[in-house]
Amino acid sequence: MGTIGENSQPSPNSVADFWAVIPAGGAGTRLWPLSRAAQPKFLLPLTSERSLLQQTVDRLSAVAKPEHTLVVCGPGHAVEVSRQLPEVPTANIVVEPLPRGSGAAIGLAAALIARTSPTAVMGSFAADHVVVDQVAFVRAIHAAAIAAQDGWLVTLGLTPTRPETGYGYIERTDDVVATSEHGTVFRAERFVEKPELAQAERFVASGRFTWNASMFIWRVDALLAEMRRLLPTLHAALLRIADAWGGADHDEVLAREWPGLEDVTIDHGVMEHAARVGMVPASLGWSDVGDWHGLGELMEADELGNCGVGERVMIDSARSVVWSTTQSVVTLLGLDDVIVVNTEDAVMIARRDRAQDVRQIVGELKRRARPDLT
Repeated sequence: MGTIGENSQPSPNSVADFWAVIPAGGAGTRLWPLSRAAQPKFLLPLTSERSLLQQTVDRLSAVAKPEHTLVVCGPGHAVEVSRQLPEVPTANIVVEPLPRGSGAAIGLAAALIARTSPTAVMGSFAADHVVVDQVAFVRAIHAAAIAAQDGWLVTLGLTPTRPETGYGYIERTDDVVATSEHGTVFRAERFVEKPELAQAERFVASGRFTWNASMFIWRVDALLAEMRRLLPTLHAALLRIADAWGGADHDEVLAREWPGLEDVTIDHGVMEHAARVGMVPASLGWSDVGDWHGLGELMEADELGNCGVGERVMIDSARSVVWSTTQSVVTLLGLDDVIVVNTEDAVMIARRDRAQDVRQIVGELKRRARPDLT
């Protein structure tokens, strides 16, 4: 097993000594039956010929070399991740035995980077998001990196386009902690979990709140110091794992330490309580591709608002999404605002306004002991 970051130098067009970490987990249950535990949404080509994971690495190549890119994933996905990303060294595919939240995944990546580059600036970006405005994305990272080099933990705050109740929000102050030609970093006031509609409407109207997409930039040692303060038990265990990583006792230490790690997100465990948190407001054309309604909004629609993949006939129907991966022709007659997904072993039909509830189907299938379908 090679050493992460071995013999690597940052590329000339990158942020100096910048590392990109991509947590790649979850099953994407709201995109069932296309997304499954064995083939989650980040491995699927949903918005282009390249998977969401590949698009994420493509996007980050403007700021980080492949040798400075780490993907943290589960054992069931490691082979496919490596196959999809031949440019990323095998040693940089960090396999976590069990899901233990983004706190463990990102913290481990930081601890591994710290072995060779303890003062490097590191960014964490989900594997399954879409960003349309690449130029704005890179500018926001550069702006955040300036504050991060001064010890701030920085998040990219995405300008809301609607009073969304499914996302968390970040409130900023007027205190400027860093400014440059790339953008301005403000001190963050607080993080707010998914609000009720009336509260979300107030947030958007105020102009002081942005969506929290869990895009973070910080210096590695600054993050680890806050983890040591806020999550000392998790921090100590991750250092023990990182010290053994790639060595003779790698498997033994990982098997002993990992199952007992605290299951916590980096948002709840660190960012909501950290002493110096900054936020860069940014408009990126972002989507978390969270459900079939959201995916439909990213697809090219006809004059009636219908969109889809595969052969379909849609008569007197509007604003509907059809996705078929079989040779069957999917037909709609007199149906508006519906989702139809047709795969080899399952068909899902739902009202478009119930897209968030598709995960309930997965829950019911698990209750019925149908792992073949989940």
